[in-house]
Amino acid sequence: MATTLDKSQYDIRDLSLAPEGQRRIDWAALNMPVLLQLRDRFRQERPLEGIRVSACLHVTTETANLMLTLKDGGADVVLCASNPLSTQDEVAAALVAHDIPVHAVKAEDNDRYYSHIIAAIEHRPDITMDDGADVVSTMHQRFGELLSHVKGGTEETTTGVIRLRNMARSGKLAYPVISVNDARTKHFFDNRYGTGQSTLDGITRATNILWAGSRVVICGYGWCGRGVARRAQGLGSRVIVTEVDPTVALEAVMDGYEVMPLNKAAPLGDVFITVTGNIDVIDRQHFAVMKNGAILANSGHFDVEINLQALRDMATNVTEVRPMVDEYLMSDGRKIYLLAQGRLVNLAAAEGHPASVMDMSFANQALSAEYLNAHGEGLTPKVYAVPAVIDEEVGRLKLQAMGIEIDSLTEAQIAYLASWEAGT
Repeated sequence: MATTLDKSQYDIRDLSLAPEGQRRIDWAALNMPVLLQLRDRFRQERPLEGIRVSACLHVTTETANLMLTLKDGGADVVLCASNPLSTQDEVAAALVAHDIPVHAVKAEDNDRYYSHIIAAIEHRPDITMDDGADVVSTMHQRFGELLSHVKGGTEETTTGVIRLRNMARSGKLAYPVISVNDARTKHFFDNRYGTGQSTLDGITRATNILWAGSRVVICGYGWCGRGVARRAQGLGSRVIVTEVDPTVALEAVMDGYEVMPLNKAAPLGDVFITVTGNIDVIDRQHFAVMKNGAILANSGHFDVEINLQALRDMATNVTEVRPMVDEYLMSDGRKIYLLAQGRLVNLAAAEGHPASVMDMSFANQALSAEYLNAHGEGLTPKVYAVPAVIDEEVGRLKLQAMGIEIDSLTEAQIAYLASWEAGT
């Protein structure tokens, strides 16, 4: 397969979209002060000089700022999409204008999606950067001869971390990967506040529904589910949570939400939102009892949380009634509306997380890549947490950029917390 940069393969049409993409990238950068500080340092220190990075991330304005930071740090970067519907073509064009190859086109089919992943792998990366672990898993399955060359990788999302930990448990993971998703400055903010706001933004843009008074069913109460539930409640929705973990379900109850099995929630909901990372969460038996006009949306990484095949089998007709809205006519005359083909609604129907949230996530990505370049060869093949010093530095820089000061422990307080003897 070709690995050279043939700009025509990106459907960019003589880069005419690049100026608009650059304007949008610059706008996002206004709300990414932490990453911009790192970019200034990277430009001076060049900590990734000569390092090949293959990134599989959503091709958005925020990702573009990360790619430019890596490039300024000396990295030879290639980017492909981590979702067929999340690519912003004008952003891809702008990055190509910066001589960063981008293997992504919005709404590409499955075959083309994976051909783009293979193109990124054929870059022969020293460091991989994933959002869903598609590059890592494809490389392990089909390009084993390249694995020994990789120093390490990073992973952005919960779904990808689950896949990677399964690989590590089975002894298949060939190089160390840092779970950026588990950084406190990532999942506390990106997953909760970013997913919460952007998911409702995507559904609103696609449907223009009124949230106040609607019954919204949130499937899964992890960090993403918490954020979606809080935002829906804040807009006046009556929120129902479905869960499989008893402790997490108890937390949802004490946070003020109704909690019940999905079988009981299915006839009640106006809007259903999946954020679990698992398959067939909403299934045939749920479609059978949903009310006329029910809306289905997914904010989990892959399009497997809603059983799309079962929905198609049960429908007598499917019609696109609005962009990103497909109407499924059921045999009894009910209509069920699926958003964004069951893919990530916040990226397919909107713009994804706000830049100020992705600022922290991508600062963790850049610093983790720097860490892997310096220390990756001494790490064993497993999934690692982001080093605490990196996590804390990102939080410190974010507060500094916001003009917020916090207290520090005195020497006496530090000594007290480190003591154990009675009376000290």
